[in-house]
Amino acid sequence: MKQVMKSSWIGVSIALLIFVIIGIIFDQTHQGFLPLENYQYTKMAVGTIIVGLGFGLPSLIYDKEQIPYSMQVLFHLGIGCAILLITGYMVGWFTNLVGAFIEIGMSLVVWIGFAYHYRKEAKQINQQLKK
Repeated sequence: MKQVMKSSWIGVSIALLIFVIIGIIFDQTHQGFLPLENYQYTKMAVGTIIVGLGFGLPSLIYDKEQIPYSMQVLFHLGIGCAILLITGYMVGWFTNLVGAFIEIGMSLVVWIGFAYHYRKEAKQINQQLKK
C-alpha cells in the first residue's frame, strides 16, 4: 500500500508540475489571454491528476523482477500513454495528431529522465555493495 501511495504521489506531482509549467508558457505566449469556458480549467486539472495516476500506478510493474524489462516498459508506457491520449482528447489538450504526438513525446522525455535516474542510482548502489 505504501508503494501504491508513493507511485501515485510521484505520478500526480509530476503531471501537475508539467501542467503548471505549460500553463505559464501558454499564459506568456498568449500575453495573459487564455479564455476558459465551461469549467475547462477544472476539467484540465482533473485530467492532469488522472494522467498522473495513469503513469504513476502502472510504474509498480517495475517491482516485478520476473517480468522482462522490455515488457515492463511496454506495460507502463502503454497504459500511461493510452490514458493520456483519451484524457487529453476529452479535456481538449489537443485536437489533432500533431498535438497527440507532442504529448506522447513529452511523456517519453519524462520516462527517459526517470530511467536515467534509476539506472544511475542502481549503479551507485552496486558500487557500494562491491566495497
